[in-house]
Amino acid sequence: MDRLHLMSVFVAVAEEQGFAAAARRLQMSPPAVTRAITALEEHLNVKLLNRTTRYVRATEAGQRYLEDARRILADADAADEAAAGINAEPRGHLAVTAPVLFGRMFVMPGIVNYLEQYPETEVAAQFMDRNVNLLEEGIDVGIRIGELPDSSMRALRVGSVRLVLCASPLYLKQHKLPQRPDELLEHTIITSSAGNNAIGWRFNTKDKGEKTLRIKPRLTVTTNDAAIEAAVRGFGITRLMSYQVAPQLASGDLKIILSDYEPTPRPIHIVHREGRYTSTRVRAFIDLMAEQLRSNPALN
Repeated sequence: MDRLHLMSVFVAVAEEQGFAAAARRLQMSPPAVTRAITALEEHLNVKLLNRTTRYVRATEAGQRYLEDARRILADADAADEAAAGINAEPRGHLAVTAPVLFGRMFVMPGIVNYLEQYPETEVAAQFMDRNVNLLEEGIDVGIRIGELPDSSMRALRVGSVRLVLCASPLYLKQHKLPQRPDELLEHTIITSSAGNNAIGWRFNTKDKGEKTLRIKPRLTVTTNDAAIEAAVRGFGITRLMSYQVAPQLASGDLKIILSDYEPTPRPIHIVHREGRYTSTRVRAFIDLMAEQLRSNPALN
């Protein structure tokens, strides 16, 4: 019995939450996948998956085994690549995560370059505005914005971004330019709930330190793209990360205001799961992304 093979099949079924989807991913027949899972459960004498006609989910024991299996398979792949030599061509599956807008604007170009440069690789990208647990969700590399909590992850700093207030030239022409944060209460405010700061805006003041201003938005939207669109149309003032409005700032469609009161810039890190080895495919992707992100003026 090939234990690593059975582990690979189990990981695929658990992650895909289905036998047919796992079979397609592994390029195996569905009956072969079913036999592999049955053999593994019989070997362990434990039920790893709950199966119904609608879904497949890992049991409690299966969740624990899934984490261990992912780690073992990652170490085995990395050991193979290390033995093959540092110059071995990257190959295999890579899972990446990043915030939605950041991923579309800055990570996706790097992913495409990576796939074009290394034809034996494949990438699954998850762009979402929440912190993904890399180990629990089987992610190899993540791009994080903000201070990192202490963890076993390895991190490489590749830039920083600012939290900026901005408005269109049209709005600023029609309204008095605010000179202090509290003057924002006299203006039309646009907020995005995706930014997690829809009501309380923090500012740094020279004399009183950090101050929180409770604002009352005239327009609240669920996406940053919508907030940007409303601001570009001259409706009001919005607050977003500098990278999110980089194209509009470069074109002059938006202008930054109250820059002296901005909070401390937030760092950007590439993080990945710690192990005895760094696999060739992970190392190549990190090197490529680090070079591209560090060279981007919108992020430095």
